[in-house]
Amino acid sequence: MKAAVLQTLASPFVVEDLDYLPPEPDRVLVRTHATPFCSTDCTNWAGKFGKVPPVILGHASIGEVVEVGRDVRHVSVGQRVVVPGTPECGRCYYCSIGRPDQCSELFDRSDGYPVVAISGAGQKVRASGNVGGYAELMSVSANQVFAVESDLGSDVLSLMGCGIMTGVGSVVNVARVEPGESVAVIGCGHLGLWVVQAARLAGAAQIFAIDPVAERTAMALKLGATHAIDPATEDAIELVRDATDGRGSDHAIEAAGPAGSQELAVAVTRRAGTVVLNGVKQLGTTVTYPQVSIAVQGRAILSSQNGNVRMRRDLARYVSLLEGGLLDPEPIITSRYRLDGINDALRASAELRDLSGLIVFDH
Repeated sequence: MKAAVLQTLASPFVVEDLDYLPPEPDRVLVRTHATPFCSTDCTNWAGKFGKVPPVILGHASIGEVVEVGRDVRHVSVGQRVVVPGTPECGRCYYCSIGRPDQCSELFDRSDGYPVVAISGAGQKVRASGNVGGYAELMSVSANQVFAVESDLGSDVLSLMGCGIMTGVGSVVNVARVEPGESVAVIGCGHLGLWVVQAARLAGAAQIFAIDPVAERTAMALKLGATHAIDPATEDAIELVRDATDGRGSDHAIEAAGPAGSQELAVAVTRRAGTVVLNGVKQLGTTVTYPQVSIAVQGRAILSSQNGNVRMRRDLARYVSLLEGGLLDPEPIITSRYRLDGINDALRASAELRDLSGLIVFDH
């Protein structure tokens, strides 16, 4: 089957035929329907996050089960499944304490990402994030496929595996925003716009959309933000404080990646506020905080890997929000590409022309 393979870091993807390995007893073969081109893969493509070629990127997807290993029981051939960026093995230490976002099947692999295919040249090809969604087929752990029942199209549901889960989960599971509170959203790309929508649904009275790209803050206003702030030309800290009786925002949810954005998230929150960090820009990046802000002033600084979701609990809930029109995906899906257009998707994401560009497959 065809896949877009990153053969060399910072070089164009190569779309080529691969021989996929038959599924092992605990794995599933999925025919891909759609995979969002996540901005994180601009970082992966550039070699800033430790990916080792040859590798298939695309860390969240949706498709149809076409083959299952002999030990797989919870999904069957023909079912549509969401393939998120994080597995839930249910057995490791982290799953046992209710933190499947840190599942050992993703983070404690001594052998790296799994080999899923062999190239025509005989190379072993691995799947980034254990998914490898930029391909016609995905060979995935059974712990990383979740059946979904919905009349929504796969293009929309493909956003479940990364953007929606992380954005909504950041508000609901991590920050736990209450009605009437204020939320500052640092970064209004696809992730930040899901955060804005979730904050609106949570009843936030003030939602500050902070981003230097005017088109993105304009979209945030349409989706529920109450204030738009350009941090390149305006004093975001003072504007947020002015609007909150001098205190700062109750919550700040960072959805950008650069260290400066995470430092700003702390600066715009009030004492005893909550800061949620989502972004990663490059391995080895250091974030610097004033000691008083984090040691004396009571702020809670929290990580939000995949929105701290539990797929078996949260997937149906978040799908129902889409089905009921409470979350709007249409402004966020800005382009659709065939697999052979993946380098166009890469450029559009890197140049901030796309919010979510989807790689779509015939099915």
